[in-house]
Amino acid sequence: MKTIDELLADGVSGKRVFVRADLNVPLADGTITDDGRIRAVVPTIKALADAGAKVVVASHLGRPKGAPDPAFSLRPVAERLAELLGTPVAFAEDTVGPAAHAAVDGLEPGQVAVVENLRFNPGETAKDDTERGEFADQLAALADVYVGDGFGAVHRKHASVYDLPARLPHYAGYLIAREVGVLKKLTDDVERPYVVVLGGAKVSDKLAVIDQLLGKADRLLIGGGMAYTFLKAQGHEVGISLLQEDQIPAVKEYMERAEKNGVELVLPVDVVVSPEFPDLKTKAPSQHTVVDADKIPADQEGLDIGPKTRELYASKLGDAKTVFWNGPMGVFEHPDYAEGTKAVAQALVDCDGFTVVGGGDSAAAVRTLGFDENAFGHISTGGGASLEYLEGKTLPGLAALED
Repeated sequence: MKTIDELLADGVSGKRVFVRADLNVPLADGTITDDGRIRAVVPTIKALADAGAKVVVASHLGRPKGAPDPAFSLRPVAERLAELLGTPVAFAEDTVGPAAHAAVDGLEPGQVAVVENLRFNPGETAKDDTERGEFADQLAALADVYVGDGFGAVHRKHASVYDLPARLPHYAGYLIAREVGVLKKLTDDVERPYVVVLGGAKVSDKLAVIDQLLGKADRLLIGGGMAYTFLKAQGHEVGISLLQEDQIPAVKEYMERAEKNGVELVLPVDVVVSPEFPDLKTKAPSQHTVVDADKIPADQEGLDIGPKTRELYASKLGDAKTVFWNGPMGVFEHPDYAEGTKAVAQALVDCDGFTVVGGGDSAAAVRTLGFDENAFGHISTGGGASLEYLEGKTLPGLAALED
């Protein structure tokens, strides 16, 4: 995989460089609520611009249905990128149409343009190779060189991620190079003890990675909504907590394998429960109590790990040399149920080992809860991509960057 440093060494002045970024940031009423993914790609864009490239930045945002939708416009992202770069950024109101060509044609060396949401075009996500290829041809007409730096999208076989690199000289940007380097430290040459913390809503989303980790990790700490399927598999009442009953047989099998392989699988010993889900808009205080994990009332829902579990998990992370964390411990968006996630984040900060926050909601939680990003070894920009890499899957976007 060639890197951007090799591209810069060859010289890019005056060349049109297409940067496939992941600018899929959360928006609330048109306002960006977390700009982490934009900041993550700034070093690549700035290096190219400083070297005299004409930089064309493209990304998806949200899940539009293959047609323009103002709710998913990249305009606010282009405006924030301009602020971070400290220089004007042109914005094209289409992706491969007249506006995009005009914006790119108008670039001087060292200038940057952002084209509109890639997913406004059905060819970007098409299952049909021909349709995807035709869209990739249109994108290729905008550039001389391709730089892949959208790590959060490399697990997708999409036109701008998979097909476009085959049509242009291609290189990995700084972000992708760093993300891959970090993931190799979690798979190829792991310092032990290696502790993995998994949370989030659905156990089905994590089964494949658990399957792989049962042969690699020393400890697995389980939290979030997925924990209740594990507790149910142990025969405990989980009330109205999130439960995937159809996954119980798989969970039982994994629990048996963990014991057989000498992997310590740690589940909550107490949980914070409530008779109803909290209001995440108003953040109004909600009725909640702490109960032992095997005594959840039939009419209550588990929404966070309890104080004893927080202490337990912190102790299990204390001596770790390598930590990977993906998924919050509870409904961290509400202050009544944020303490579990906060405790895990703090335990990673206090840990002397190499700590990786695996993107997605975990990365959002770290920022929302006010932690210094530099206190962690690495905060990934791609939760789904990180998990699929750890599962041992071939990621289309990374394969496309290989020569």
